[in-house]
Amino acid sequence: MADKGGHTGGAGRAPEAGGCDKVRNVALVGHSGAGKTTLVEALLAATGTIQRAGRVEDGTTVSDFDEAELRRQRSVNLALAPLEHAGVKINLIDTPGYADFVGDLRAGLRAADAALFVISAVDGIDGLTRMLWDECAAVGMPRAVVITKIDQQRGDYDDTVLACQDVFGEGVAPVYFPTDGDGGPTGLIGLLTQRCLDYSTGRRTECEPDPRYLEQIAEQRAALIEGIIQESEDETLMDRYVSGEDIDVKALIADLETAVARGGFYPVLATAVPHGDHPGPVIGVQELLEVIVQAFPSPLEHGIPTVTPVGGGPPRKVACDPEGPLVAEVVKTTSDPYVGRVSLVRVFSGTLRPDTVVHVSGHGLEDRGHEDHDVDERVGALTSPLGKTQRTVASCGAGDVCAVAKLTRAETGDTLSDPGSPVIMAPWSMPDPLLPVAVRAHSKADEDKLGQALGRLVAEDPTLRLENNSETRQLVLWCMGEAHAEVLIERLHTRYGVAVDRAELRVPLRETFGGSAKGLGRHVKQSGGHGQYGICHIEVEPLPSGGGFEFVDKIVGGVIPRQFVPSVEKGLRHQMERGVSAGYPLVDVRVTLRDGKAHSVDSSDMAFQAAGAQALKDAAAAVPILLLEPVDEVDVLIADEHVGTVMSDLTARRGRVLGSRAIPGGRTAIKAEVPQLEIVRYAIDLRSMSHGTGTFSRAFLRYEPLPSHLTEKVAAASHQPA
Repeated sequence: MADKGGHTGGAGRAPEAGGCDKVRNVALVGHSGAGKTTLVEALLAATGTIQRAGRVEDGTTVSDFDEAELRRQRSVNLALAPLEHAGVKINLIDTPGYADFVGDLRAGLRAADAALFVISAVDGIDGLTRMLWDECAAVGMPRAVVITKIDQQRGDYDDTVLACQDVFGEGVAPVYFPTDGDGGPTGLIGLLTQRCLDYSTGRRTECEPDPRYLEQIAEQRAALIEGIIQESEDETLMDRYVSGEDIDVKALIADLETAVARGGFYPVLATAVPHGDHPGPVIGVQELLEVIVQAFPSPLEHGIPTVTPVGGGPPRKVACDPEGPLVAEVVKTTSDPYVGRVSLVRVFSGTLRPDTVVHVSGHGLEDRGHEDHDVDERVGALTSPLGKTQRTVASCGAGDVCAVAKLTRAETGDTLSDPGSPVIMAPWSMPDPLLPVAVRAHSKADEDKLGQALGRLVAEDPTLRLENNSETRQLVLWCMGEAHAEVLIERLHTRYGVAVDRAELRVPLRETFGGSAKGLGRHVKQSGGHGQYGICHIEVEPLPSGGGFEFVDKIVGGVIPRQFVPSVEKGLRHQMERGVSAGYPLVDVRVTLRDGKAHSVDSSDMAFQAAGAQALKDAAAAVPILLLEPVDEVDVLIADEHVGTVMSDLTARRGRVLGSRAIPGGRTAIKAEVPQLEIVRYAIDLRSMSHGTGTFSRAFLRYEPLPSHLTEKVAAASHQPA
């Protein structure tokens, strides 16, 4: 593509959008270590946005500034890095590449109009990247591929291109390929222009390609042209090309740009960014900027999610128009003890201005600790973030992204709209957190602050689910994985000053009778004045799984007055909640009240409640009490090559595999029934077994008897402190 020239701006000034057509919102997607953050640094430096590119190893990059990122030397948060090139504002959205932080990654895709898949020439393509490509394909997201680290010793550009074509399918084709020198890559050859872009001197110079590349150019150029023509709206191009006509390069470039913006063609580019042990020229950054500016869609060309009135009704038609009604979405929320809550907002329609009132609405995440809310709030200052640097802006129009201060109720995923006509946007897909982590406050002082701190974490992160389990008396954080849990616990301590300790997770068990038994409950006390008198005889029988509790009244002759029979049942129910052996609730029993005695003066409701409870404990002492464990129905989606491993593992977890079925794309869905005790850490184990390609869901099914060899161990654990 022709170089239209770049704009060099100062780091202290936020680039301005000259209109909806002059904005490009690009999410950088790829596995951890692929070089996304390093590429962002190179793009910022190439456009003069920053004076010098930072290094991940030194903790000096724009995108990674959180303490957790600096310590781990990898991104765990979505970060915005705006720059300007050729009169176009480019909002680079650097997303985490580790599966535990897929929530921020999907938020970045929501804010973007195109995705740039960053693939390492050293490491290739991982399972998460494959799944994200499929997700983008499902919603028609325009994509391009940039292959990084072509200058490293183990980097193989050609093999990586072949892997991309094999995994990503049709429409993936290189538009450049690197040239080699004695010390590594020295430049690129443009397949459409057939010109060499030489970087060996540190600056880009255009020249004729070395004759040794001519055969490679001809072969790859033919494949590229055929791919472009297949996506062209000019139906005569293919006939003209087949007949031998030399198609004008400008026409091919125009068709390529249209095909990319429409989501039907995926150009492959190459970059080399020198760092550490790999000194050398920066290669491919200018070419990447040209593709982003010329071929990636503007907000005008990308669809807007469905918008409906808050009170219900048919969807509203919304256009990307700065003069239209305000429709914006919070794609990321962060809280700071000193600054307060800051919301990263993508504006889809209208213009957001400081010190104006907007309507904040959020719905549909009650199960994760987010209350439905509709409230009007006044917008604080608007800024354009460059990493942790906040640069004040006067407004943010349709198609652009900015940060908003002082929206105290706004959470990730909320919609901002005009108070006079509030609307809500359809939520984006968010994975379920499936790793439970039990925590407890480290001290009384921490306990006092824990609730507020957790509330802020939940507002920031929709992939976190908070559960206060009344049965096990544990506070449980449902996380995406171990790294996610570590970051959350670390953030509680470093950001909010709350220390928590991890505890062994308790699975809520049940008790039931192992056979029929009779029980006597005798509550007779006389201590002067009004006494207590209640005697009852019961018979307990086990019911089938799921039978619950049945109470049968077989009293005859009024030996227990009618008004005290419900008291016996109430006492039984209270004791069932407390359990009769290991302290777990008692279920699946039928209790028959057969006989008893009462006193005309001393009998009372409380006396017969106590007698009922004692009778149940007395019956329990006569028969074995069985522990029941919860069993989940588990659905696993896995690549075909891992089916055997996953099925064997499920069986080893005392699971019963019910069946499997083939899914298009080389995957298999497996259905199984597995005890909850065996899948506490399945989110981690499945990821390891499947190399990141496996996903699963779980739903409670029923309770089943716990095997005898586990009963003693589990019962002992139930009496440990919470």
